[in-house]
Amino acid sequence: MSHDIAFGVIVPVKPPAFAKSRLGGLGERVRRDLAAAFAADTVAAALRADRVALVLAVTDDHRLARDLVALGADVLPDGTADDLNQTLVLAASELTRRAPRLGLAALCADLPALRPEDLGAALTHAPADRMGFVADADRIGTTLLTSPTLDGFRPGFGKHSRSVHLARGAREIEAGDMPSLRRDVDTPSDLAAALRLGIGPLTSQVAADLF
Repeated sequence: MSHDIAFGVIVPVKPPAFAKSRLGGLGERVRRDLAAAFAADTVAAALRADRVALVLAVTDDHRLARDLVALGADVLPDGTADDLNQTLVLAASELTRRAPRLGLAALCADLPALRPEDLGAALTHAPADRMGFVADADRIGTTLLTSPTLDGFRPGFGKHSRSVHLARGAREIEAGDMPSLRRDVDTPSDLAAALRLGIGPLTSQVAADLF
């Protein structure tokens, strides 16, 4: 376990104009505002977590990039034509160039209920010799992927990514329940579940009149 390793956390953020299509039934403006708020609340929580030395957000949305920089994140443009895993590999290379002593972590940008203590616990219990990951609430996808080195960083986000990461030799991180780290939001029912956990301030502002 990587008790003494600090991490650089990569947060890939799809432009809100295209993100979270399954929330479109709430209205297009609400969908866009929620996508941006999810990312900002995720980044803000990550910046307060133990073991996090740097947060690198990857986005082509200039307004959102400005807002994330204001929170304290570094921002990198995304030039990979919608290939999430390639985005993560390129961002990991840049993060390692900037801060070679940091471990790597890829964190989903749709975790509006994220609590710093859940992310900190996961990073504290991340394996020091291979990739580690935290599965989503359905135990099908992945919300966090860690690696102690760039060479060992082989992200496989997408359908059934929990199984993909296991097949690539990653170890599932178990550090208590970590409900806020598992609760990604793709649908209105996911958002309702996140609300029950307690969401960040920006998402709360957007969602105030929805439920």
